[in-house]
Amino acid sequence: MKEIEVTTLAQILLMAPPQGGDGGSMLGLLMPFVLIFVIMYFFMIRPQVKKQKQHQQMLQSLEKNDKIMTTGGIYGKIVGVKEKSFLVQIADNTKIEISKSAVSAKVDKTE
Repeated sequence: MKEIEVTTLAQILLMAPPQGGDGGSMLGLLMPFVLIFVIMYFFMIRPQVKKQKQHQQMLQSLEKNDKIMTTGGIYGKIVGVKEKSFLVQIADNTKIEISKSAVSAKVDKTE
């Protein structure tokens, strides 16, 4: 009877998970996720924030008689500035009011 109990106890101990440092630490498990987030930040998020700041600065610097291109591809000249919009002349006797966020780029006067 004792021989069966010892054999059963040995089998149970062999099936038990190892104790000590073999299980790994929480830091070791989280490190790949932290590394992926850091890489995403430097290659995706940071450049996008920088681009948004440049676009915002460009919008703030626009003034009357600047030539612009809208996000829809319409070229025109600013003839009026309001708080949240521009009055843009796109042809002779044709003016439209557009949102400031609809301005894609400032066009050089040489183009």
